[in-house]
Amino acid sequence: MEYTPGTILEGTVKTITGFGAFVLLPEGQTGLVHISEVAPTYVSDIRQHLSEGQTVRVKVLSVGENGKLSLSIKQAVARPVPEKKNRPRAPWQDRPVAHAKAEPQSFEEKLKQFMADSNSKISDSGQYEHRTRSRKR
Repeated sequence: MEYTPGTILEGTVKTITGFGAFVLLPEGQTGLVHISEVAPTYVSDIRQHLSEGQTVRVKVLSVGENGKLSLSIKQAVARPVPEKKNRPRAPWQDRPVAHAKAEPQSFEEKLKQFMADSNSKISDSGQYEHRTRSRKR
């Protein structure tokens, strides 16, 4: 059987080591589930999660050049989609957007608006600079 990444299979845990578990797949092929791919949480002792002879579902992560299979148990399990919580909205989220318009603007209209906003900002900053420079120490 040709194993391709993303395939989900059932296998039997053959050997457990400190760095992972070797899983016997259909047709006698063996693959490694690294300790980081056993559970979605941190695993300090793999034997708390797996035992030899246990049947597990695994996902093929990669197939090495020499035919070695890299497997994952945590990616083979369907994760539940978290529900959206009904949080109260922040006051700024309810404000209407000032620049949103129903009709698209032409380039000239956008440029005219930009220039007006820019001139306004420049004149505001000029007044501020004038006030700060007039102070004598």
